[in-house]
Amino acid sequence: MKALFKPKPLTPVELVHHIRDLLNNPDVLEAKRQDKVRELTRLIHEVKIVLYGDDMSEPHEDACAKLTQEFFKEDILRLLIAHLPNLDPGSRQDITHVLANLQRQRVHGHYVASEYFEQNTDILDLLIPGYDDPETAISFGAILRDCVRHQVAAKYILELDHMKTFFSYQHDTNFDVASDAAATFKELLTRHKSTVAEYLDNNYDWFFTEYSKLLESSNYITRRNAIKLLGAMLLDRSNTAVMVRYVSSLENMRILMNLLRDSNKTIQLEAFHVFKLFPANQNKPQDIVNVLVVNRSKLLRFLSEFTFEKADEAFEADKAQVMKEIKNLVPKCEKCESHVECDGLNC
Repeated sequence: MKALFKPKPLTPVELVHHIRDLLNNPDVLEAKRQDKVRELTRLIHEVKIVLYGDDMSEPHEDACAKLTQEFFKEDILRLLIAHLPNLDPGSRQDITHVLANLQRQRVHGHYVASEYFEQNTDILDLLIPGYDDPETAISFGAILRDCVRHQVAAKYILELDHMKTFFSYQHDTNFDVASDAAATFKELLTRHKSTVAEYLDNNYDWFFTEYSKLLESSNYITRRNAIKLLGAMLLDRSNTAVMVRYVSSLENMRILMNLLRDSNKTIQLEAFHVFKLFPANQNKPQDIVNVLVVNRSKLLRFLSEFTFEKADEAFEADKAQVMKEIKNLVPKCEKCESHVECDGLNC
C-alpha cells in the first residue's frame, strides 16, 4: 500500500526551485532547524542521481540539460557557496560532485557554466577566501578548480590580485590548505595556455620573485610542488618567451643548482629538468657562462654520478647533452672581451 502513496519524483526544474527556496530561508542557518538542512541534503542527493544516475537508471541528457539551465539561471551556485560552511562534510562532498558535473554539462553545444561566469565573475571572490578555514578549504578548492576549467574564470583570477593570495596560501602551516592551494595554483597556470603565457609575460618580475620563495621554502612538499610546476610551465611551448627570460637569470640558476643538491631525489630530478635549460641556452649571458665554467669540474662530477633506478634513455640523453654543453664552455676574458682563454696580460 505504501507504494501507492509514494510521492511523485520531482522534475529537474522543481528540484532546483526547492533548493532555491530552502537556501533563501534563513532557518537553514539555525542549528535548531536541522530538518531543513536534512531536506537540503536529500535534494542535493536527488540532483546527484539526475546527473550521475544510480543502480536503477542512467542519467538522461534532457533531464541533465534542464537541471543545468535552471541551476545557473536561478543562481544556485552563489547560494550554495554562502551556505557551504554550515553543512556537514558529507553534504559538502555531494555538492562538490554535483557542481563538478554541472560545470561540464553542455547544452546545445555550449557550456552553461561559462556563460554564467561571464556575468558572475564575483562568485570567484567568494570562493577563494574559503581557504581561510581549514574545515572548508578542500571543498572550496575543489569547486574553484572546476570553475577554473572555464577560461573566463581563470582569466578573472589571473588578472586580479588573487594570485598573490595563492602564493600566501601555499606557505600555510596547515598541510591540507597548502596542498590544495598548490593544486589550484597549478590548474590556474597550466589549463589555458594563451591566457597563462600573456599573464606571465605581463607579470614576470613580481611573479617569479614570489615563485623563488616557493622553490626555497623549508617545506619539502612546497619545494617539490613548486619545482615540478616550474618545469611544466617553462617546457610548455606557449611559454617559450618566458622560459628564455627565466634561464637568462644567474639568480634563477643559483636556485636551481641548490635544488640539484636537495636531499630528496624527486626534487633533484625535477630540478635537473629545469637546470638543463640554462646550459642549453644558446644566448647565455656572460655571468651564467662564467659561473658554469668556475663550477665546471664539480658539475661534471655531480652529473656523472647523478642517476636513478628508473632512469630512462631520455634522461640519460639529456644528461649527456648538458655535460657536453658545460665541457665546451669557454670563459670570456673581461679585459679583451675575447672568448679565447688568455692570461689577461698579453691579450
